[in-house]
Amino acid sequence: MSDKLSLDSTVKFHTGREMPRLGFGSGGLKGDVGVEAVSHAMKTGYLMVDTAQMYGNEDEVGQGIAQSGINRNHLFICTKWQPPVEGSTDRPTPEQVRDEAKKSLPLLDKSNSGKQYLDLMIIHHPRPDPEGRMNHWNGLALAQKEGWIKDIGVSNFNIKHLEALPSPVPAVNQIELHPWCQQREVVDYCKSKGIILQAFCPLVRIKKDKFEDPVVVKIAKKHNKGVAHVLLRWSLQKGFVPIPKASSPARIDANKDLYDFELDSQDMKELDGLDQGAAGHVSGIDPAHLPD
Repeated sequence: MSDKLSLDSTVKFHTGREMPRLGFGSGGLKGDVGVEAVSHAMKTGYLMVDTAQMYGNEDEVGQGIAQSGINRNHLFICTKWQPPVEGSTDRPTPEQVRDEAKKSLPLLDKSNSGKQYLDLMIIHHPRPDPEGRMNHWNGLALAQKEGWIKDIGVSNFNIKHLEALPSPVPAVNQIELHPWCQQREVVDYCKSKGIILQAFCPLVRIKKDKFEDPVVVKIAKKHNKGVAHVLLRWSLQKGFVPIPKASSPARIDANKDLYDFELDSQDMKELDGLDQGAAGHVSGIDPAHLPD
């Protein structure tokens, strides 16, 4: 295949470090189910796991990583720092943000090597305002300087948010990306700045109307693949880093079966034609209605 994608493919940050091109999403995976799902994913070839303080499952994710037996240095652990809830008057200082962020470290890296670290930490949401975002960003930058977070990024940030951030430039912007919500202006801006795009909800939360869309169904049949395979392959070929979530071993395995086919230019054109802009979002975060 022309782009030679494989499960081992990586993208390079502007910082020089690399991240796997396919991640395992863990939102909603808690308890023993979460531990077993993460462990299975890591054992079967996923090298990156994504979680968040908001998910309340960092400990389970860390247990799953440890249970997998995969060497810590071979894995990429990404989590998201949670800003104060909407409407809160809390305005944490950069030092407070750093201290809150550090609570994730022992939960996720249980290697007990004395050199625990997280590969990537992201600000989960651009609330509440420019001053708050600056403090949040400066807090993660402090953690990065201390060395226990290797790279830092953002999530759900639009162009205005990104332009207003102090240095350093984020390594990643994690946003909702799939054929119905392509956020093209933000994508183009991020690419121009060397910011990698992580795609959340790449499987549109298995929405019936999306999975039965005639265009996607036709392309899936053409390649003798499932609709999920087509959506994830589209994301990979767009240069995004999709992070599909699954709990069953069968689904976890199926979601990485993406490297024995390639979408051709006509397929990509037809999928690109499904874009509904912000109106196509399926998550609880509307890209058209974010904080100023």
